[in-house]
Amino acid sequence: MLVANRMSHPVITVRPDLPIQEALELMRKEHVRRFPVVDASGALVGIVSETDLLNASPSDATSLNVWEINYLMSKITVGRVMTKNVVAIDEDTPLEAAARVMADKKIGGLPVLREGKVVGIITETDLFRIFTELLGARFKGLRLTVQSADRPGELAKLASAISATGADIIALVTFSGENPSNATVVVKVTDVDKETLENAVKPVVIKIDDLRDCC
Repeated sequence: MLVANRMSHPVITVRPDLPIQEALELMRKEHVRRFPVVDASGALVGIVSETDLLNASPSDATSLNVWEINYLMSKITVGRVMTKNVVAIDEDTPLEAAARVMADKKIGGLPVLREGKVVGIITETDLFRIFTELLGARFKGLRLTVQSADRPGELAKLASAISATGADIIALVTFSGENPSNATVVVKVTDVDKETLENAVKPVVIKIDDLRDCC
């Protein structure tokens, strides 16, 4: 799956000359936490977050009166507080590559480009939605976590053992295991009881970490 399939779009962009107070009001109206910033030609020149805008605003402890605050904030523009060295990605980037960039660089959103123009944004909220889907979090069933040998054919054995019980596999995800030779496997299934599932998978895994009704 590519970023284009799961990005937030259409995306709201702002210009560098927009006063920060107007940008903050727009964020609150649209329930978003960041805007890509584009110039008159539509080219990406920055990104501004809610934190950037709030940090540039006078604190509650200021001695300025309301008129002075409004005047001051009307003079501070997005261009003065935005991040200029923007990390962006193309729309045909694999989702896992986008997630890796966000995790490695500790950023909460990436503008998405098509031929150099902003067409969307992928955020941590988008990735959380994908994560819940991967784990089948919106479906009730049995959630099984096991340690499996990290070698070819082991997942196929596990899936076959589960399928042999007549269970329906809703989700199957692997993570790094307790040691380099293992994989942690999380499986969500329906149409099977706990005892049957446990007895079926025991012979084909190293150990069962958890088995519960969820969620």
